[in-house]
Amino acid sequence: MPCYRSAATLPRLVEGLENVLPDCTSGFEIVLVVDGSPDNTWQVASELAEKYPEVRALRLARNYGQHNALIAGVRSARYEVVVTMDDDLQHPPDQVPVLLKALTDDVDLVYGVPVEEEHGFLRSLLSRTVKAGMATALEIPSAKSIGAFRVFRTFLRDGFDGLDGPHASVDVALSWSTTKISETKVRLEDRTEGKSNYNFAMLMKHAINMLTGYSTKPLRLVGYLGFLCALLGVVLFGVIIYKFASGQTTVAGFTTIASMVALFSGAQMLAIGVLGEYVGRLHSDSMGRPTYVIRERTDVDAHPDITQDEPPRVPPA
Repeated sequence: MPCYRSAATLPRLVEGLENVLPDCTSGFEIVLVVDGSPDNTWQVASELAEKYPEVRALRLARNYGQHNALIAGVRSARYEVVVTMDDDLQHPPDQVPVLLKALTDDVDLVYGVPVEEEHGFLRSLLSRTVKAGMATALEIPSAKSIGAFRVFRTFLRDGFDGLDGPHASVDVALSWSTTKISETKVRLEDRTEGKSNYNFAMLMKHAINMLTGYSTKPLRLVGYLGFLCALLGVVLFGVIIYKFASGQTTVAGFTTIASMVALFSGAQMLAIGVLGEYVGRLHSDSMGRPTYVIRERTDVDAHPDITQDEPPRVPPA
């Protein structure tokens, strides 16, 4: 689980998992990825790693974002199944068995969808709209079920071994590896500590990141827009010629000219904006910016074969 400003919730969350997981499996680990949190979350995570043998804590060099932190944790996972969840107790530990039960032999990835929406009406509406758009634009039917509470088979991470750079999306990367995706109803709780860092701007940024980072359809839409504008331009040109030939043209033709200029300049600015988004992404990736950098981790002494650069892939216990 990625951890950010969660010093108050981590002890209760880990304790809940320690009580629930032994009844689900013969072996487990809890990987806490502290994503450059400015408070004492790393100190709390380190103390939990000392208290519980199953807990491992990773501290990233700075705040890289939720999905980047998730990838850091997934790449260091050692068991055959991975569960991802939030650190704010909105994902109750007693719902983990519900997810695990839904991961049947013919399913590789299961999303936990809430029985009731846990957010306000506007945010829930925006979230559903973005997911529906992603399902169409990215051709991922499961996009409508996407959420942070998920379980999947660890081998799926092999599908995004080459994923690099600052722009990362776990859900799109998982969709590259499997189509055996399902969902199950889970109970989610209200946030009890602090407030969510995801506001409208963050949600839109994430949606744009996914659309431009994992699909060329926006570029194709720009091409369609250009074709429609060109077609409309031909129609307007024909109207102007007809009016000139029939003697209806007046000196006032400012209205037609202004309309054409507004129409085509708007289309050009939209096209430049979409192209700029792709060029900016290429530039960002070409600079070699990392997906994440691990500053320190609590399991190096216990496992000497672990290095900062290459987490091991130990067979499941």
